[in-house]
Amino acid sequence: MYNFKNDYSEGAHPNILHKLIETNLVQQLGYGEDEYAVQAKDILKQKLNRPEAQIYFLSGGTQTNLIAISSLLRVHEAVISAQTGHISANETGAIEATGHKVITMETKDGKLSPADLQKALQDYSLKPHVVKPRMVYISNATEIGSIYTKAELEQLSAYCSTHDLLLFLDGARLGHALMAENNDLTLSDIARLTDLFYIGATKNGALLGEALVFNKPALANDFDYVLKQKGAMLAKGRVLAIQFLELFKDDLYFSLAKHANSMAMKIAGAIKEKGYTFLTEPKTNQIFPILPKTLIAGLSERYLFYVWKEMDENQSAIRLITSWATDEHKVNEFIHDLIQFG
Repeated sequence: MYNFKNDYSEGAHPNILHKLIETNLVQQLGYGEDEYAVQAKDILKQKLNRPEAQIYFLSGGTQTNLIAISSLLRVHEAVISAQTGHISANETGAIEATGHKVITMETKDGKLSPADLQKALQDYSLKPHVVKPRMVYISNATEIGSIYTKAELEQLSAYCSTHDLLLFLDGARLGHALMAENNDLTLSDIARLTDLFYIGATKNGALLGEALVFNKPALANDFDYVLKQKGAMLAKGRVLAIQFLELFKDDLYFSLAKHANSMAMKIAGAIKEKGYTFLTEPKTNQIFPILPKTLIAGLSERYLFYVWKEMDENQSAIRLITSWATDEHKVNEFIHDLIQFG
């Protein structure tokens, strides 16, 4: 069965594999001091228009969230997140396990607003009997496929700055958000408007890897100690660096995300033509159509996907995710079966 469950079921783009083989016997320094890391960071800083940025390569998204958040919060401080945020819903309580509360806010579209932050600050204002909100965690794209506009991110950034809150953006699917048709944000905008964020590659063509960017260098003081202590500093750091070098030297990262989005939009268009609706408006490579359970049962015989939310006794929302490597022929087959079973 063809897999629409996630965007990391394939290995890696051939360019990355070829580069790993090509450089395999070239001796390099370890622990992120290799020449590929230097080159990759230089390219990223250019893309960000942020020469002073401090960049670290980590292996995965949960690891990046865990280490970034726990390293910046004091023992009594907490992080604000949408209820659907990855650190709240899908990381096995990793943040809480470090001693930091995740303050969750219920949202309709998976995005936080200044009003949400204001409510969190009001709810946790009984000093010193409650935790102190200190960080705001957002994702772009969100866990339900929505994306932030420049105006929304500017408003969040301004609010955080005024209220002494750190703004951290989870970029596990940042490429897909940036390549969405109606997106008006750039990498440079994100670097300007957040305190730190990461560029996700695991879900966009890499074997593994995320690039954590501290836009304010002071926040990264002694972060190399933290990486080592938490077991995230790889002796063979070149493996991560080479992947980012290949993804960004010719903007491969963006073309891969664009393909994933276009495959999702093709499916979404067919679903709309059939008259079905969506849990959230399709924007990126994650789409959440609301379908009859009989149709879902038929599609489940040929495709893998998650049943995301039961809507009523007859309908459920499912999640379909396309990737950098999604085969358009399989997309066409899915659309054909959607019409046939529907």
